[in-house]
Amino acid sequence: MTSTPLHELVAHGQSPWVDYLSRPFVRDHELDRLVDTGVRGVTSNPTIFAGAIVEGDAYDDQLREVLRVETDPKEVFLALAVDDVRAACDALLPVFDAESRRDGWVSLEVDPRLAGDTDATTAETARLHRLVDRRNLMVKIPGTEAGLPAIEESVASGIPVNVTLLFSLERHQAAAEAYVRGLRRLHRDGGDLRAMASVASFFVSRVDTEADRRLDEVGGHDGLKGTLAVANARLAYQTYLKVFSGPRWAELADAGATPQWCLWASTSMKDPARPDVWYVEQLVGPDTVDTMPRRTAEAFADHGRVADLLVHDIDGARATMRAFAEAGVDYDDVVATLEREGVQKFGASFQELFDGIAAKRDHLLGISPS
Repeated sequence: MTSTPLHELVAHGQSPWVDYLSRPFVRDHELDRLVDTGVRGVTSNPTIFAGAIVEGDAYDDQLREVLRVETDPKEVFLALAVDDVRAACDALLPVFDAESRRDGWVSLEVDPRLAGDTDATTAETARLHRLVDRRNLMVKIPGTEAGLPAIEESVASGIPVNVTLLFSLERHQAAAEAYVRGLRRLHRDGGDLRAMASVASFFVSRVDTEADRRLDEVGGHDGLKGTLAVANARLAYQTYLKVFSGPRWAELADAGATPQWCLWASTSMKDPARPDVWYVEQLVGPDTVDTMPRRTAEAFADHGRVADLLVHDIDGARATMRAFAEAGVDYDDVVATLEREGVQKFGASFQELFDGIAAKRDHLLGISPS
């Protein structure tokens, strides 16, 4: 096996995951190939599923079978997707690390249209956990205000959780605290903390996109462009170090708990003038995860450079936050906007997926459009 920069990330304590999952990806051993290059986990993406299910024919035979007993688009999707998630979980078992619990995970997302409903999110999380029935599954729960109690409840029930759609430092800390509360309840009730794991998916590039747009509106301050996202992520890692240390955490760690690692999401570069793997390179650090689009993972395997930059110049990161405030960019409004739009976009992606499945269902069943 040829060593790549992705293997170097693993050696530096960071687990590289790929944000891509479909039946051909698993069936044709593309996932196995990426694992050979150093990939250590998978997050699913409704847009990728939509392309594979709706536009291709890889699912058609199973789709015909499913349609004999189920026609609701969401339930049809789950019947198809669960098989792929299970197959990905099985493919990653060789790198699944039951001791560190950082490698070998596959994430499946709760319908984000439930993001404002705590009880519905909690129930859906439990249902997905039961449906897939694999020890290396993480269920993705949006880190919204309504999602926080669902995170705690799910962890207390022994379900590994990927907290997604985190943009703000405040919400990231709240998600970490929800995980700790859930672990305490699980431990109190006699649950096995050694089977638990969690990541906090902190989104990166979208922060720069929104902040830079606002800099353009106020005018000037070009030197600040492209700097907020990395500063934000580095300060989030400082929160991680604070929450998962000290006597309170030691009690849980002694019982077998692992911390909720920071997962850097949305790390593809949107600015063509900058290096394609720049975000990944800037956020390398121990006990973290980076989930990359397939193209970014392949690019980093080819020419990424690995150095522990995550803890570099933390005072500079704080200064960057102050500079944006002085420039008239309201950080709190930036991250609130991103969360709101993120939930809307994720929900729209799921709805587009379900609409596409409905159209294909009708085509296969010979139902004419009304």
